Amino acid sequence: MVAGGDGMVHLGTNLCAGTDVPLGIIAAGTGNDIARELGLPVRDAAKSVERLLEGRTRPVDAARLVTATGEERWFVGVLAAGFDAVVNERANGWRWPKGPMRYNLAILRELPVFRPIPYVLTLDGERMETEAMLVAVGNGPAYGGGMKVTPDAAFDDGLLDVLVLHRLPVPEFLRVFPKVFSGTHTSHPAVEIVRARTVSLEAHGIVSYADGERFAPLPIGLEVVPGALSVLA
Repeated sequence: MVAGGDGMVHLGTNLCAGTDVPLGIIAAGTGNDIARELGLPVRDAAKSVERLLEGRTRPVDAARLVTATGEERWFVGVLAAGFDAVVNERANGWRWPKGPMRYNLAILRELPVFRPIPYVLTLDGERMETEAMLVAVGNGPAYGGGMKVTPDAAFDDGLLDVLVLHRLPVPEFLRVFPKVFSGTHTSHPAVEIVRARTVSLEAHGIVSYADGERFAPLPIGLEVVPGALSVLA
């Protein structure tokens, strides 16, 4: 059992994925995107415990990274590897201010100097080179407290949804990015979504974040493992 937000679900996933141990979630964090998209109670501890004690389980997919040393790392929601990850990395290097204001200030600090990032993506063996503002890999549809970055991603379809927001002028990027809260950003011509079972991401100087937690520096190789995680649902 874990009680908290997506970061605690991430921790629980890394303990339970690939094992017979089911994961129970009491969603009591800030974003709670994973619990919400799984249809679990949010910020209602009594109802959460009620559901957990019923003991019903649901198999869900999880994405796996195997490091050069053979260590397995997992995530169940969304991996960020573009502007959003850069902002996270900058904010986490500051001790002040606390809370959401730190991330708002990091956005304001990053925007004037941010430039499109050169990527190499390999999706199910197909290589793609591009310059992009944002790349996200979704096992689930949402992150960041309701941002539906990969709105059609499903936890049980055996696929990862890879979103690429190709190169844009910063003013146009600012117009597109807020649409992520409704999932309508996908209609923009600079947005591309590809589904794949295996995903390789390469870019210089980018540290990826998964389920809101610092995950791994690029390059990384990911694969979806169908039914890798059993969730008390």
